[in-house]
Amino acid sequence: MKEVWNNRYSDTEYVYGLKPNEFLKEEILNKKPGKILLLAEGEGRNAVYVAKLGWEVDAIDYSEEGRNKATMLSELEHVKINYEIKDLIEYIPKVNSYDAIGIFYMHLEPEKRRILFEHCINALKENGLILFECFEKEQLSYSSGGPKNPELLYSLEEIATAFIEMEFEKFSKEMIILQEGSGHVGDGMVVRFVHRSGRSFEMGIIVKKCC
Repeated sequence: MKEVWNNRYSDTEYVYGLKPNEFLKEEILNKKPGKILLLAEGEGRNAVYVAKLGWEVDAIDYSEEGRNKATMLSELEHVKINYEIKDLIEYIPKVNSYDAIGIFYMHLEPEKRRILFEHCINALKENGLILFECFEKEQLSYSSGGPKNPELLYSLEEIATAFIEMEFEKFSKEMIILQEGSGHVGDGMVVRFVHRSGRSFEMGIIVKKCC
């Protein structure tokens, strides 16, 4: 898979565009800048965006080509990001280190992502946030992107279980319109959430269509 992603990112085109993920943009604007970790960061569009807002950015991916393009983008925008080449299956972030962690379109096998989610929770500072948008299992019915293996897609139940000890500020399954480069285009079904470290409360699940 590393070779697949290196080949995908080797073109001069930014596969998922230069603009940040819209959900990240919406949620991060009203947050006080701190230190953020972005997993499976790819070509760096989200990392560069939050760095421009004043965040200290750690980005992780296993694609050297992705890092090369992220570096070019950060230099173009005159910001600094710390981008490391790591295999997420083996990666363990430092405990109590981050004010926020962003997970956008990271699709690992269920057991591997469960373990990584546990590490992410441990890596948050007090009142730290997890910002998440990934394809839901119904994405198999859409052609806007994402893996075709249903095990690599998410369900609301899985996310609720994985982050049960955190406070759910937002949690929804949504049909959205994706316009992220050539890689994500058209209607897509996603899980979106914002979690804050701390006690959990009774969860209300929202299922909606976003136009």
